[in-house]
Amino acid sequence: MKTSDQHVFNLAIRTADMLVKMFGSRCEVAVHDFSDLKKSLIYIAGNVTGRKIGSPITDLVLNELVKQKSEIKDIPNYKTQSSKGIIMKSSTVFLRDSKEKVIGALCMNYDISLLMQFDREIEDFISFEETKSESFYSTVQDVIQNMVDQVLREFKKAPSAMNLEDKIECVRLLEEKGAFLIKGSTEYLASVLGVSKFTIYNYLQKIRTQNEYHIEEPVIKK
Repeated sequence: MKTSDQHVFNLAIRTADMLVKMFGSRCEVAVHDFSDLKKSLIYIAGNVTGRKIGSPITDLVLNELVKQKSEIKDIPNYKTQSSKGIIMKSSTVFLRDSKEKVIGALCMNYDISLLMQFDREIEDFISFEETKSESFYSTVQDVIQNMVDQVLREFKKAPSAMNLEDKIECVRLLEEKGAFLIKGSTEYLASVLGVSKFTIYNYLQKIRTQNEYHIEEPVIKK
């Protein structure tokens, strides 16, 4: 964390404490510092997801961080579920420095499991603008493994049966999800696909070049 950004995080931490005091024990507010995504959680008020200081960033936030700075938007009022089955109403506000660079996030999770048992009098409160998929992890290895597993399931075949095009597509999907923002993801994917990490780097370079210049893959006639 840069010294110049300290006031931003101090304000976020004060806000986290105030929200939990206001909404009570079913509320959790986490403050993330993106200078180290492997252990981005620097402060947490309340305890709903069971995470601790030093936990990694979530996959939902990684999906946003791969976007251009101007395209990264706050995510209000979405539905999430903890590993213990707790249904939560969540919101994420991205923290920015004086140059509008995204440097962290304040994430609020409210346990509405009990509220969902009530009648229609509180229906407006537990409604969602949209449903987002977000997982909460205790280690960065869990983040990487889960994201890779999600992508591999789309191919419906074992990694050993994947051809070159499949492997490049796998890397492309993980690049879009922001997986390679985390150190160690390249080595892990290489071990899963049975290639070297330098091969993964080559795939990434090809994909990023195509994205930068909007190059389309040639159609191969069979």
